[in-house]
Amino acid sequence: MRVLLIGSGGREHALAFGLRADSIVTELHCAPGNPGIEELATLHQLDILNNQAVVDLATQLNPDLIVIGPEAPLVNGVVDVLRSAGFITFGPSKAAAQLEGSKNFAKEVMNDAGVPTARSFLCVDQREIEKALDHFGAPYVVKDDGLAGGKGVVVTDDRDEALRHALSCEKVVIEEFLNGAEISLFGISDGKTIVAMQPAQDFKRAYDHDEGPNTGGMGAYSPLPWAPSDIVEQVHTQVLAPVVAEMAARGTPFVGLLYAGLALTDHGLKVIEFNARFGDPETQVLIPRLLTPLATLLYKAATRDLAEVELAWKSESAVTVVLAAEGYPSSPVLGGQISTLPAIHCTEIFHASTAHSEVGLVSQGGRVLSVTGSGADLTEARNCAYRGISQIQLAGSYYRTDIALNASVAEKGN
Repeated sequence: MRVLLIGSGGREHALAFGLRADSIVTELHCAPGNPGIEELATLHQLDILNNQAVVDLATQLNPDLIVIGPEAPLVNGVVDVLRSAGFITFGPSKAAAQLEGSKNFAKEVMNDAGVPTARSFLCVDQREIEKALDHFGAPYVVKDDGLAGGKGVVVTDDRDEALRHALSCEKVVIEEFLNGAEISLFGISDGKTIVAMQPAQDFKRAYDHDEGPNTGGMGAYSPLPWAPSDIVEQVHTQVLAPVVAEMAARGTPFVGLLYAGLALTDHGLKVIEFNARFGDPETQVLIPRLLTPLATLLYKAATRDLAEVELAWKSESAVTVVLAAEGYPSSPVLGGQISTLPAIHCTEIFHASTAHSEVGLVSQGGRVLSVTGSGADLTEARNCAYRGISQIQLAGSYYRTDIALNASVAEKGN
């Protein structure tokens, strides 16, 4: 099987890792890719928001499967044009990708599907915004209705900060704060059937003890030893299956990866948000644990053939820790030289924002690399991840030291 992967981040590096491990894959191509993906795939430079350029590359390569990684090309409708050109593509249509492209659209779908979520208001002017902020009170949860590159959500006790962020958005969703442990759970859908993956937990705040600004994610781990034993079944029954059924009933079937961000509240399971693609950094812990061949799985989803699929998982735990550039998330310093990456048998290093230069490997964005450790339990996996990331040198960079710490301590105590 010849596979074309679209994207260039840490999520795509993890997907390339999984795709290349599937024995059915004979050729792997990626556009535009990064220096880490380059070790697994043939890279092609193009603008992934230029739908015609993506179709032209697909026509040149004639892949058996195309996998779309990032959200922007999905919301831009690249899947529609690829399918119209006859290519088997894993990813939702432009209409279905609105589950991520518009927070308010996702709320409407959840409401119609009977899926539990936070109460919210869609606001378009200052009067509506201030009324909604006062209605819910602190902590304030303010979400840009559209895509914002991981910077669209502010959760704060500071009303002035909440108001400033809300006023910076063309349309904004303001909602009640959901108090409870947060988890991520992905489902792979063929438009009719959805197969739930294992849960993961990520860490959004920049610094230890969940302090500092929100980020795209500073680390993650899986499995979750503290989660209810039936959490996968709960999420499938209460969230994933109803949403897929509702999207099909609307005539916009969801084919691809449905990411549910969830809160386990005192009043039960509730959805915080949906994404229409694999999440980062959760993908970096889920793909190394997945035993089911990835390319075969995604091909079955893209060809509407998931009805008999059951996923198989390694018993190992995985922990990933993100190395962030100095100044991330507000103003990351770019172009810093990265030392030789360590080779440790229990780790995988996934490139998120790196580039080749005259001086070697350099940083190109805020989240630069993630190091995923695997082990018999979370403690072993943490030790591997931190042993690896501690050996990487990038001036001014930082990483959280408490990823999966509480979960590993609790696991040891059981």
